[in-house]
Amino acid sequence: MTKNYRFDTGYTFDDVALIPQFNNVPSRTEPMLDSWLTKSRKLGIPILCANMDTTISEKLAEILIERGSIPIYHRFTKDFEAQEAWVKKFGEKTFVSCGIGKEKLAEVRKLFDMGAAGVCVDVAHGHSEKMLHFIEELKKTHPDRDVIAGNVCTPMAYQDLVNAGADGVKVGVGPGSACTTRVITGFGVPQFTAIFECAKIAEKLRVPLIADGGIRTSKDVVLALAAGASSVMIGKLFALTEESAAEKKGGKAKFRGQASEDFQTDFYGGLKEKTVAEGVDFWGPVSGLAGDLIDLLLGGIRSGLTYGGARNIKELQRKAEFIEVTTAYVRESHPRPGE
Repeated sequence: MTKNYRFDTGYTFDDVALIPQFNNVPSRTEPMLDSWLTKSRKLGIPILCANMDTTISEKLAEILIERGSIPIYHRFTKDFEAQEAWVKKFGEKTFVSCGIGKEKLAEVRKLFDMGAAGVCVDVAHGHSEKMLHFIEELKKTHPDRDVIAGNVCTPMAYQDLVNAGADGVKVGVGPGSACTTRVITGFGVPQFTAIFECAKIAEKLRVPLIADGGIRTSKDVVLALAAGASSVMIGKLFALTEESAAEKKGGKAKFRGQASEDFQTDFYGGLKEKTVAEGVDFWGPVSGLAGDLIDLLLGGIRSGLTYGGARNIKELQRKAEFIEVTTAYVRESHPRPGE
C-alpha cells in the first residue's frame, strides 16, 4: 500500500519571530488598523470575538461595534427566536452562525431577510462536500449576503470554500485553548503554518482569511496578521472579560469548547452516540473589561507595525520577514527577575 508522506515542518506562534525592519513611521499612533472581514465588508480593527456560547453577549457585541469590529452570534441555541431577537437588535451590524444541516438553510435565509449582514457557516472540519453544497445553496438565493465558512487548515480546503462562494474563510483546526481535536484525532496543522500557507492562496483569490484560535497575547495577533490573516478571532481572552456571556462565579469565568462534554451535556443532554468530546471546559480569573482587552491588543498591534516599518496591515505583510526560533528564544523573551 502506498502511503502519502509529507514531512514538512509545521510552526506554531512560539516557533517563529519577526525580524525588525527599517522604520519611517514617526509615531505608534499613526498606523491604520482597518482591515477586511469579507470581500466586501471592512473592519475598523482586525479583531473578532469567537462565535461561542461563553463569549459573545449583547454587552460585548455593543462594545465590539463601537470599537469597529463586527459581532458574530453563535449558533448554539435551541431557540431560533433568540437568533431572531439578536438580528432585530443589531441588524446589518451583525453576523449570525449556523451548521450545515438542511434545515438550517431556511433559518439563515429568514435571518438574512430580517437584515443580518451575513453568516458564519461554522463546523469543526469545514472541508467537506456538505459544506460546499451549503455555501452554494445560500449564495443562490442571497448573493448579496456575506458567507464566512470554516474551519479549515490547508490551502486546498481554503480554495475549495472560496470556489463554492465563501466571502471569507476561517483558518484553524485544533489550536484553540479549549480544543482537544489534535489530541483525540491526530489531525491538524500548527496554526502559524496553516495561516501562512493558506494566505498564499488568499492573496491570489483576494478573499480574506480569518485566523481562528491560538491567540494568547498581542504578539500572536501580530504574527497572524503578518503571516497573511486579515483578522484574528479570539475566544478565551474575550470569555474571561466582565461583559462576556460566560458564567461567572467567585471572580472566575467559565470557558468551554463547543465540542466539550460540558457543552454537549447542556445542549444535547450528553455526548452523541459513538462520539467523543473534542474539547474541555475550565474556569479562569475574570480579566477585566473587554474595552481594556481590546486597547491592550490594539496597542500591541500598533507597536508591532512600527517594528515592521508599516503604516497598515498590508504593508506589514509585504515587509514581513520571519525567522525560526528555539524554546530558548521564548524563554529569553520573557522577564527573568530571578536571574
